[in-house]
Amino acid sequence: MTTIVIPARWASSRYPAKPLAMIRGVGGEQRSLVERSWRAARSVPGDHEVVVATDSDRIVEAVEEFGGRAALTPEYCRNGTERVAALASDGRPDDIFVNFQGDALLTPPEFVAALIEHMKTNADCEVATVAVRCSPGTYRHIVTDQAQGRVGGTTAIVNAAGNALYFSKRVLPHIAPGDALEKDPPVLLHLGLYAYRRSALMRYVALPPCRVEEIEGLEQLRFLHYGIPVAVLELEQPGWDVIELNNPEDLEPIERILTERGIA
Repeated sequence: MTTIVIPARWASSRYPAKPLAMIRGVGGEQRSLVERSWRAARSVPGDHEVVVATDSDRIVEAVEEFGGRAALTPEYCRNGTERVAALASDGRPDDIFVNFQGDALLTPPEFVAALIEHMKTNADCEVATVAVRCSPGTYRHIVTDQAQGRVGGTTAIVNAAGNALYFSKRVLPHIAPGDALEKDPPVLLHLGLYAYRRSALMRYVALPPCRVEEIEGLEQLRFLHYGIPVAVLELEQPGWDVIELNNPEDLEPIERILTERGIA
């Protein structure tokens, strides 16, 4: 069985208490970010356990109130991957662990299923993640955020073998404003969804953070820095803009997408 882990940190510098931010769905029904992420993870086909890994008793209580399972992980965990590793080291029999980002409630369940299947059929793959080609709408969203000093998403550069060369909170590759490529941007939006072997997680936490990881604030760069390949599955856009809740300004477009998709 695969364990799907939702890291949920209380002390976010950009958006404190973000996991408990209330998000309105169709009909005006409000649910917390962590509950919406948990529901999305629970809808992944297959036999998977879903656990919220957090640093906060308040988040544990909120998760248990809506019927989910949560586990306290050490406060010293610097990122979601380290929180997943903390769970992976507790004696669970699973070999595959999925990091379902707690702010990525619009992640399609079939993306998670594709990632798990890739790990099961590629025994030599230690770490895998997902990216989609940016739609013009998503591209405009993340470029606007970048121009206004906000982080609207992470982009990926991939080599011919399908492994990541680099991830950045900047929009890569750069497209000059007004270029015709803006109508069909060759930009891969990284969704922040990962699958790991237990062995890769144990290697990760044994290694010190690297400089670019700290500069970009992107945990996955530690794998690349130490030569651990990260396979990137390029999947088709799901039919809606896959926007993460990175800033309070993201609430409006996320709520609009939930309404359009009929999600209460």
